[in-house]
Amino acid sequence: MRKLFRQHRKPTEKGRLRAFFKAYSENVHANKVSFAIYTTMSVITVAVIVLTALNRQFESTFTAVISLILFLLPTFVEKSFRVQLPTALEIIAVLFVFCANILGEIGAFYTRFPFWDDMLHYTSGFIFAAFGFALVGIFNRNNRFDFHLSPIFLSVVALCFAVTVGVVWEFFEFAADTFLHTDMQKDFIVTHIYSAEMNPDGQAPLLIENIVQTVITAQDGSVYTVDGYLDIGLLDTMKDLFVDFAGALLFCTFGYFYAGHSDKGRIAKQFIPRVENADREED
Repeated sequence: MRKLFRQHRKPTEKGRLRAFFKAYSENVHANKVSFAIYTTMSVITVAVIVLTALNRQFESTFTAVISLILFLLPTFVEKSFRVQLPTALEIIAVLFVFCANILGEIGAFYTRFPFWDDMLHYTSGFIFAAFGFALVGIFNRNNRFDFHLSPIFLSVVALCFAVTVGVVWEFFEFAADTFLHTDMQKDFIVTHIYSAEMNPDGQAPLLIENIVQTVITAQDGSVYTVDGYLDIGLLDTMKDLFVDFAGALLFCTFGYFYAGHSDKGRIAKQFIPRVENADREED
């Protein structure tokens, strides 16, 4: 009786953690390329953690620790949603985290290379569109959901999902800038603006062009000058959303052909997570 009880009791948190890391080990060993990339990125990240901690750069240390945890995200998704992530998608996800946090934030690649932020947003739109395609399959396994979408509507759902993730990220950046006093929504220098606020009649937008300098005077008497007009975050946010959309739209184009004719969707097939069980679950 006691043996039977042990067989049917729920797994402990320690048991779940052991099973998770076992699945992680099996996952990275399944493909030599992904294993090599996981190992290389993890070793570099651990080195960054040690170096930044020794230099008392604790914010960078925290970012690196978060990155190391995010490297486990593909395995977490596979275990939680019972899907199989293609090797190409796993590799891109790990490289994305490394490029965004280790190179982008800690290595200051965002300021060194103007294209860095656009590249990552484009990639994130591409990745989350792939997950958008997989979501319909995940929901369709359960009797509580019943989706039978045409390829065009499936593409629209995936596109909306990816763009929504991009919008939520911009919310996070705005919240961080507002409450944590960061500068995630980067400023832009522009030389012309359209402003109804500066028009004497307060209605029609007034074009102010050939702006050569903006002078900012603080209450304590500090004076800052900018060669042009300082746009605070608006252009950066809209640019990021547009690039997210472009990346998602590219994948959804491939996904449309994959959903309608699987033999013509070889590119999308390399990135769309696959549901492990074809049979739908019963309630």
